[in-house]
Amino acid sequence: MASQLKHLKVSPKEAHTATVIFLHGLGDSGHGWLPVAKILWSSLPNVKWILPHAPQIPITFNGGMTMPGWFDLSSLDNLTDSTYDDESGMLASVAAVDKLIQNEVEAGIPENKIILGGFSQGGVISILTALTSKRKLGGVVGLSTWVGLNHKIENINSAQANEIPIFWGHGTADPVVNYEYGQQSIELLTKKLGFPLLPKGTTFQRPGVRFETYQGLPHSSSPQEIEDLKGWLVEALK
Repeated sequence: MASQLKHLKVSPKEAHTATVIFLHGLGDSGHGWLPVAKILWSSLPNVKWILPHAPQIPITFNGGMTMPGWFDLSSLDNLTDSTYDDESGMLASVAAVDKLIQNEVEAGIPENKIILGGFSQGGVISILTALTSKRKLGGVVGLSTWVGLNHKIENINSAQANEIPIFWGHGTADPVVNYEYGQQSIELLTKKLGFPLLPKGTTFQRPGVRFETYQGLPHSSSPQEIEDLKGWLVEALK
């Protein structure tokens, strides 16, 4: 993987005091989430958005076809059985994303004003980065995703990981990353790793996992999810 991920950048409307780094899903690019960054831009005037492009890699699930991916994927039927995980690919992506975080830190943005997020595969890398990093990030977002390397996450998670607030959104009609995988991941975060689960109707809490379910939503986002995310981000970056 390239030492520096290529990425799109959306400059803040006002003085730059915080950064959101958001990772796309398999087969997509940073351009796929540019409209969302633009929707949220006016509500978060001090935020710079970084939308990285995943490297082109062969994907086993798609017959070895090369496409943008954060790690290889062999099947959609065993996403929460991490013995199937492409561990080296996941950890290489985590390292590449950490370099983007480091760039922001060197530019003067405190770790607690950096939010990491992602959709699907991008969410896996974002959550894994937050759980294993010694950085005290401002928060992490996972949309339509799952926790990778879950067979060893209790051994590799950092001491202060469960102090990081999490926003997790998942649709009940997701045919790609089954809603049950999201539920299993939330259970792992709360029961094994000690994250508090926010009561329904709570916008934000530090620490705490906000788990939002979207009825009938397939493997995509929705205006309601983006609205919920906006409210959470505003609070996380106060």
